[in-house]
Order: sequence, then C-alpha cells, then structure tokens
Amino acid sequence: MAKSLPVSPLASSLPALGVVPGVRLGAVAAGIRYHGRTDLVVAEFIEGTTVAGVFTQSKCPGAPVDWSRKALTGGSARALVVNAGNANVFTGQAGVETCRITAIAEAGLAGCSPQEVFLASTGVIGEILPADRITKALPELHAGLSETGWEDAARGIMTTDTFPKAALRKVEIEGVSVTIQGIAKGSGMIAPDMATMLGFVATDASLPAPVLQTLLARGITGSFNSITVDSDTSTSDMVLLFATGYAGNRIISSADDPALAAFRDALNGLLLDLALMVVRDGEGATKQIKITVNSAVSNASAREVAKAIANSPLVKTAVAGEDANWGRVVMAVGKSGEPADRDRLSIAIGGVIIARDGTVVEGYDETPVVAHMKGREIDIVVDLGLGNGTATMWSCDLTHGYIDINGSYRS
Repeated sequence: MAKSLPVSPLASSLPALGVVPGVRLGAVAAGIRYHGRTDLVVAEFIEGTTVAGVFTQSKCPGAPVDWSRKALTGGSARALVVNAGNANVFTGQAGVETCRITAIAEAGLAGCSPQEVFLASTGVIGEILPADRITKALPELHAGLSETGWEDAARGIMTTDTFPKAALRKVEIEGVSVTIQGIAKGSGMIAPDMATMLGFVATDASLPAPVLQTLLARGITGSFNSITVDSDTSTSDMVLLFATGYAGNRIISSADDPALAAFRDALNGLLLDLALMVVRDGEGATKQIKITVNSAVSNASAREVAKAIANSPLVKTAVAGEDANWGRVVMAVGKSGEPADRDRLSIAIGGVIIARDGTVVEGYDETPVVAHMKGREIDIVVDLGLGNGTATMWSCDLTHGYIDINGSYRS
C-alpha cells in the first residue's frame, strides 16, 4: 500500500464542477494496488461521441496506449476505463490480453463495440495487471455512474498525486452555449514529449473527430508539452478529448474556422490549467518555476533553451534553496546546444535584470530578488538577443522530497 503523502503546498482547490451532457462517470475501489481508496474509473459517452487523442512518444509504451491508439482510428468513443496503481507496461502478452478482456467487458455493459472503448493505466511498471480485478468491479461501477461523477473520477486516477485536478470552461459557438470540462493526473515522471501524464477532457460541442484532433494536437504544445517535473517521459500517458455533440451547434469542418475562436481559446486555457496543476503537484515540489526565453533564432530554438533550464537539476535545486544563482541559468543555456551568444545574453529573475551583455549588471541590488526567491512562484526570463523566437516552459524545484517519494515508490 502506498504511503499517504502530504498535500503539496502549491495545491489548487477543485473548482465548482458542472456536468457535460452526454457523459456519465464513476469510480470504485477495485483493489488493483491501493487499499481503502478508489482506483478504477469509468466514463461512458452517448452514441455519436467523437474523440481525439495524443499519446506518449516513449518507445516502450504500455499496452493500454497501444490499444487506445488503435481505437482512435475509428474516431468514435462510447467508454473509457482507467485504472491507477498498475501501469500495465512491460507485461508482454498478458498485458495485451488484460486490455482485450477489459474492453470486451466494458463494451458489454456500455452496449458498444470493444473498439469504441478507450483504456488507460498508470502506476508501477512491470507488474501483471489482473484482468479479473477490473472485470469484477465494472458492474458495481456502472450502477453508480452519474453526470456529477467528475470529482470521484479525478480522485480515482491519482497515484502519487496529492490533490485531484480538474478544470471547467463555459463558452459559446455561434451563440450556442457549450461546456468543456476535464481532469488530469500527474506528479512524477513528467517531461514534455506529448503528454507525460493522463488527461481526459469532454465537451458537449458537436465537432468532427478530425477537427477535435487538430485542436488537441495544437493545444498541448503550450500546455502539456511545456511542462517538466523531472525530465522523465512516461511509458503510459495520454490526453483524450471527447465531444458528445449534445449542445447541437452547427457542425464545423475546419479547426481554423473563426466560429471556433472562443472555443479554441477556452480549450487551450483549460489544458494549461490542468498542466500547471501537474507541475504544482510535482513530487516534493515547493515552488513553481516559469521560464521564458525571448529573442532566440526561432521558437523551436527558444523552446529547447527553455527546456534545458527547466530540466536542470542545478537550477531546480538552487530554486529549492532560494538561491538566485543566475550562473546556473547561464550554464543551462550554454548546454542546450542551441545558438547563444554569451555577450548578448541577459537574465532576469522576478522582473529584475541580473546579468546583461556577458556580465552581472553593475550596481545590481539582490534584495528584491532574494524576496522573490522566497515566494512560491518563481519567474525567470532569458533574452538571447539573436532573433524573434520565444517560448515558455513551466517546472518546479527539486527537493529531498522527490528522493523520498521515488526511493520508496514500490514499497
């Protein structure tokens, strides 16, 4: 049984969640790994629900990732089954069989094809996931499915998370009111390479699967693909976006249609909210770090520089120690492999420019920076002085708490 972890000091409170017409959810304790808490979640969708998905780029993905990737080709979804505590990764043919049995069992209860059932798992790698623990729990789960089951679902997918993560947006498409609501889990093994966590978002908007896919793929660039906790990309993770069509808006055939402008903004905002909750629940984290890189040769180059800073253990431990050690930021810029000129570089922390033109700013007063470093949200801005490229990444500090959690993860 996993130890109960103290709630992150950066924890976000759950918003007042609503419902997404056409979606029912629930969670139950199936005893997959944890005892005394829910660990199996089901969401069911009305007929006609479309789906989009993005998946980990790990070369060693779990069986549920393979299953859901294949299911995505159909473009429609009727159910989602998620378990916590066991990732069903590196489990050979047994893992594939667990997916098949689970999908068939859920399809029988939902009245759909197994190819319309999406699967996700999170937890320990390399342990066989017994299918019977899932299939035995599914009937009870179905009896309790509810439109208001979002909070239960958010709690049921947690592993080392210390708080449940959910976000809500209300928006209009050509005067028709639609809802977007989502949940996520993630705390460790978090690095930008598609998703590196689990996220499930649903809307009652009516949108074709190709449009959904474009919106989601674009949306993760500035959200889930712009966060890192420990530079490790998971084998298991995915973000799925479901559209039930219940709102009845006009079908829109292009993601670039101006009629979707407000919806795009709302979706992107929701994805960023969920992603930042993951950073704020980083294992052992006490501070959130925002890294902005400006004036790079391109946006892609700026992103690589920001990633090098965000992933640097030396930068992250300096932040944990409340030390404005800008030299470590210079180091991270230099190791990124991207174009940089020491004598054009400038660095600001908490809005105060510390270093510029290859050296420390003359007369630099560290007092406001020291005060900023004692806060919980740290802001680092790097200007490379080379071009127009810009990027932002979010990370967290690295404390002994990370070692404590991961050193005893399986015990």
